[in-house]
Amino acid sequence: MANLGYIGLGAMGSRMAARLIDKGHTVTGYNRTKSKAQWLIDRGMKWGETPRKVAESADMIFVMVTDSKALDGVANGPDGFIAGLDNGKIVIDSSTLSPAMSREVAEKVRAKGADMVDAPVSGSVATLESGKLSVMVGGKKATFDRIKPILDDIGPKVTHVGDNGLALSMKIAHNLSLAVQMLAFCEGVLLAEKSGISREVAVDVLTHSVIGSPMVQYRGPFVLQLPAESWFDVNMMQKDMLLALEMGRRLDVPLPTTAVTNEFLTAARGMGLEKYDFAVIFKVLAQMAGLKNV
Repeated sequence: MANLGYIGLGAMGSRMAARLIDKGHTVTGYNRTKSKAQWLIDRGMKWGETPRKVAESADMIFVMVTDSKALDGVANGPDGFIAGLDNGKIVIDSSTLSPAMSREVAEKVRAKGADMVDAPVSGSVATLESGKLSVMVGGKKATFDRIKPILDDIGPKVTHVGDNGLALSMKIAHNLSLAVQMLAFCEGVLLAEKSGISREVAVDVLTHSVIGSPMVQYRGPFVLQLPAESWFDVNMMQKDMLLALEMGRRLDVPLPTTAVTNEFLTAARGMGLEKYDFAVIFKVLAQMAGLKNV
C-alpha cells in the first residue's frame, strides 16, 4: 500500500481520494476549505495544513485544482508543494489547465529531484463511483510505470500518451466534445418537445438510442433535473473550451462547433447560471426556443 497525498478535494478530487483510501492506501489531504474535506477525515484521511505539509508526508502527491492560477497557488511559495519535495517523490497532476503551465511546474519539480506527470481523467462522479474512470498520463515512461498500479486503483483504463503536457492536450480535445455533444442533445430534445413529445419521453428515447454515448446517458437526464451538486459547472467547462480554441488557433485546426457551443456557455453566464452543471445550456436553448419556466 502506498503513502499518498491529495491536494484539491472538490467534487472529483474528494471522491478519487476516497477511492484510494478504500483501496487501503494512506492518504494525507489538503483543501482550501477544510470543512469540505471533513467527511474524508472521518473516513481515515490524514490532514495536511498546507500543500507543503502534504508533499513532505507523502511519496506520491495527487493534485486536482481548478485552473492554472490555482495550480500556481498550491505549487509555489514557502507553503507550496514544490517546497516539500525531495528525491524520488512524484507529483501526479490531474487538473485540466494549460499544457505550457504544466510543463513549467514539472521543470520546477524536477529541479527538486522529484518528477511530475499530467494525469487528467475522463469521466464524471457517476463514472468514478461505478469504477469506469479512465486516466491519460503525460510524462516519462519510467515514472508512468511506477505510478500505474496506483492509477489502476482509480480507474480501469490508464494510458500513457507521451511526454509532459500531452495528456492535457488529449484532455482538452476530449472535453470540447462533451459540451458539443450536450448542445446537440439539447437541440434534439427541444425539437422533439416542441413537436408534441414529452421531454421525459424524448430524453428516454435519445439516451437509449445509437447517440447515447456514456456522457449522454448520465448527463442527458440533467435536462429534466439538474444535480444538487454541480459535477462540472459552466465556468469550468468554458475554461476548457477556451483552452481548446487557443490550441486550435495555434495549431491551425478549425473548431467551428466548439466556437458555437462556447457562445452558449457565455449566454449561460450572462443569465447567472455559471455555477450550475454545464448541462444548463439546455435552459439557454429552451428559452431561445420560447419555452417558459424551464
